[in-house]
Amino acid sequence: MNAMTYKGYTARIEYDDSDKIFFGRLAGMRDVVSFHGESVAELEAAFHEAVDDYVAACAKLGQTPEKPASGRLMLRIPPEVHGAALVAAQAAGTSLNQWAAKVLAEAAHVD
Repeated sequence: MNAMTYKGYTARIEYDDSDKIFFGRLAGMRDVVSFHGESVAELEAAFHEAVDDYVAACAKLGQTPEKPASGRLMLRIPPEVHGAALVAAQAAGTSLNQWAAKVLAEAAHVD
């Protein structure tokens, strides 16, 4: 996935060959925030403007801007995976939560 990040928001970027434009949409949110540009520089400026406008519109309406993730994650996994993860966390000397956060960050290439 091609992506851009600004002020904690990440947008998925695509190219429309028929219109010859780049376009993007904020990822991981119910609110629809999109933007476009004919060049990478235009796209980046439009992305920044879209995020800033979204945050300003929320403030004007007295709403809290939606964030892509709250930091809470509930998973349903097979019991054998859960058990193996518990053992791996204990072997690493951490809680399951700390171990899972580290593993997910590594898989998602987050520093």
